[in-house]
Amino acid sequence: MPSYRPPVDNVLFLLADVLGFYRHADLPGFAEATPDVVEAVLREGARFCEEELVPLNRVGDREGCTRHADGSVATPEGFREAYRAYAAGGWIGLAGDPAHGGQGLPYVLSGVMSEFVTSANMAFGMYPGLGQAVIAVLWHHGNEEQKRIYLPKLVSGAWAGTMNLTEPQAGTDVGLIRSRATPAGDGTFAISGSKIFISGGEHDLADNIVHMVLARIDGAPAGTRGLSLFLVPKFLPNADGEAGTRNAVTCGALEKKMGIHGNATCVMNYEGATGWLIGEPGKGLRTMFTMLNEARLVVGVQGLAMSEVACQNAALYARQRRQGRALTGAAEPEAAADPIIVHPDIRRTLAEIRGFNIAARALALSAALKADIARRSPDAAAREAAEDCLGLLTPVIKGVFTDRGFQNTVAAQQVFGGTGYIAETGVEQFVRDARITMIYEGTNGIQALDLVGRKLPKDGGRAITEFFQDVGDLVKKHEGDEALALFVAPLNRGLDDLQQATVWFMANALGNPDHAGAGATDYMHLFGLVALGEMWVRIAAAILAKGEVAPEALRSDLAFGRVFMERVMPETALRLARITAGADTLMAMPAEAFADLP
Repeated sequence: MPSYRPPVDNVLFLLADVLGFYRHADLPGFAEATPDVVEAVLREGARFCEEELVPLNRVGDREGCTRHADGSVATPEGFREAYRAYAAGGWIGLAGDPAHGGQGLPYVLSGVMSEFVTSANMAFGMYPGLGQAVIAVLWHHGNEEQKRIYLPKLVSGAWAGTMNLTEPQAGTDVGLIRSRATPAGDGTFAISGSKIFISGGEHDLADNIVHMVLARIDGAPAGTRGLSLFLVPKFLPNADGEAGTRNAVTCGALEKKMGIHGNATCVMNYEGATGWLIGEPGKGLRTMFTMLNEARLVVGVQGLAMSEVACQNAALYARQRRQGRALTGAAEPEAAADPIIVHPDIRRTLAEIRGFNIAARALALSAALKADIARRSPDAAAREAAEDCLGLLTPVIKGVFTDRGFQNTVAAQQVFGGTGYIAETGVEQFVRDARITMIYEGTNGIQALDLVGRKLPKDGGRAITEFFQDVGDLVKKHEGDEALALFVAPLNRGLDDLQQATVWFMANALGNPDHAGAGATDYMHLFGLVALGEMWVRIAAAILAKGEVAPEALRSDLAFGRVFMERVMPETALRLARITAGADTLMAMPAEAFADLP
């Protein structure tokens, strides 16, 4: 059975020494998050993941979910008990508002737990994760009555949540949504329509499921401006706030899919179901973006999490599997063969994955810290700066982390050779589970277009200008430090490539938007490499600052960082070349050129 050990020590180091987490004690909830509390929380969370969730991962993959004739869905054996234990432990409400039963701790800690839970059991982690996204929507946009009824139940985990956007004819283009909302005359709406690909749409884990549904009020205009967001519970709350009468919403089918078998991906049918408007009429998409942005960061972390667990198992296998001899001569001549970890290509594979994982974790934690500042800081300027950075990083984290995460699970599978293709090792499940992260919550091509088309020019380019300034200042701060030269020089070259790509878009994409479209994915990855390189400079500086007292694990991390900067960062030049190639050749080909061959 695959194993997993949450990287608690690495997280504690990144929080304290790289990101300055404890310097934010003036923010609400941070004063309570002392070093001993943070360590205790994360070690207990890690224990739960190792002991409760890891053993259920293969169970969920083998059994999947079962839909009964009445439309109810049963989750795999053990999921129900694990969910109840997870909720009882307060993990869902870790960063929740204390006014609604949450613990009020920093969102950063919730982000860490999201990584741990996903590595341990991605299909399971999606259930409470979606509930947290619904909490965010209600907290920001719900009225006081909605908050009073629903937030305590969602924060405690007694009730779960979903988001319902996609329809057969309306994926990315949500303006094509046909679901209707008819005013009932009593302040509620009758919701009718069908949604597909709804994660956790029906299950037996919680007493109620709160669906967030995009629909069009009768008479509203076509397109996205006519969409509104509605809260539609599986069971209508009684006067005492408990789940009461069954609402007219059912699971019509379970999707048969490549991975995450333990999560119920449903076709949801709404047949005049009672719903309540969230926010303003016609502003549903804007309201839903609160949920989408949170979900996209979580999905990015899923990419990192799958990369981490795949790497851990591949590294263990590489130290145990004996095959052939080292190229320079037998490393262990007394044995019949050497462990495959002696081979340079195996080391390259594992070191590149590990180098990504450490930097990606730092970047994800940095983004979560920005989210805390944006939500909790009393300083308007600090909130604005955090929101700018978070808006810029969200498509990068979602797109780059999941592209690289899937690539890394495949690379880890390759370390296993033929046994990696066999279900017994478990690594093939990591590949199948990781694949969805590149697709849902907005495909990665959409993330790239969002970055180039919306985030770069937003507010006159304020966020990207600040990013360039921050990275440039970091380079200047350390450019004379010989010990950091192997980290700073590649980052400086990458920053120059990113700035050139940005200027090229400004000069060429305004007149021909196809240039931006053709180069968007490469730009997203170029940006991601620079952001990861920035993290490695900060990580390396923090490790070197410890001097001789740096633990052996951190000194090893420094070596993984050098591999990343030597072997992965040079991709920035490749990305720049692709971007500046433009779209002319692509768009000059007639559509018929892509027709199926006879």
